[in-house]
Amino acid sequence: MFKLAHISDVHLGPLPRLSIRELASKRITGFVNWHRNRRKHLFGNTLDLLLDDIRTKQADHLAVTGDLVNLASGIEIETAATWLKMVGDPVHTSVVPGNHDAYVPGAYEKAMRAWYPYVRGDRASAEWREDQRVFPYLRIRDQVALIGCSTAVATPPFAASGFYSARQARETVNMLRAAGDAGLFRIVMIHHPPIRGATSFYKRMIGIRRFAAAISTGGAELVLHGHTHLNTVHWLRGHADPVPVVGIASASQNVGGLKPPAAYNLFTIAGRPGAWELKAERYSLNTAGNGVDADGVDILAP
Repeated sequence: MFKLAHISDVHLGPLPRLSIRELASKRITGFVNWHRNRRKHLFGNTLDLLLDDIRTKQADHLAVTGDLVNLASGIEIETAATWLKMVGDPVHTSVVPGNHDAYVPGAYEKAMRAWYPYVRGDRASAEWREDQRVFPYLRIRDQVALIGCSTAVATPPFAASGFYSARQARETVNMLRAAGDAGLFRIVMIHHPPIRGATSFYKRMIGIRRFAAAISTGGAELVLHGHTHLNTVHWLRGHADPVPVVGIASASQNVGGLKPPAAYNLFTIAGRPGAWELKAERYSLNTAGNGVDADGVDILAP
C-alpha cells in the first residue's frame, strides 16, 4: 500500500518588497492584483495546518503541482527552496512548476535551478545544467511511477495560460509505456487542468489534445493538477479504462473567499497490474479555519 498526498498552488507569502526594476514588467499587474484581492484570503497558517495533517496520515510521498510563488522574484524563489527543504527530503517530495513560477522571462530557469532536487527524474544528472530538459521526468517509488510534466511558460500581462509541447507528449508516452510494462501504477502531475472548459480562455492549457492523446496512447491510472484553486474530478480516455483527473484547492486559501478553502487529496494505492485499487480522500480546512477535516467520501466513487 502506498499513500500519496497532493497539494497545489502554494503561493508562499507574504509578498516581499520588490525593486522598481522588478516591477517594471508583468509583475506590476500581479502586484496590484495581490494587494486588491489575493492577500485578503490567502495564507494565515492554512498551509502549515495541511502539512501537519498530512504528516499524521503518514503519507509516503507528497506531490506539489505548481505555483509555489506569486511573482517569481528572486527572493520568492529562494524562499520556496528553503520551504521545500523544510517540507521534506526530495526523495519523498515531487514538484512540477506552475505559471506563477514562470511569471516573467528567466524566472522558470531560476526556479528550476533552485528547486532542482525536487524536479529531477531518477536518472537525471545530479547537478543542474542550463542545457538540460527537465520535463517530463520519471520517478519510481515502490509500485508507483510519478511522471512530472511542465506547462509553465512566461506569458503576457493578464494571461495565465500554459503550454504542453509535442516533445513532452512524445516523451510522456514513452515513460508511460515503460512504466506500464514494468507493472507500475502511473501518476501524471501537471499544473494546468488538461480538460477543455475547466478554466477560462486566458488561463487555459495549450496542448490539451496532445496531452489527452499521450494518456490514451501511453496509459495512466491517475492525473493530478492545480491552477484552478478548485476541488474537481474529471475523466480522460485511457488505454483501457477512464483515467481520473483530479484538481485541488489552493493550499493557502483561507476560509471566507470565493474559492473553496485550502485542502489536500490523499490517495491510497494497492493491488497489482490489472487489478489496481485506488482510494481518494479529500481533507479540507474547517469552517473555523483552525483545523483540517475529512470530507468523508471517496471522491472517485461513482
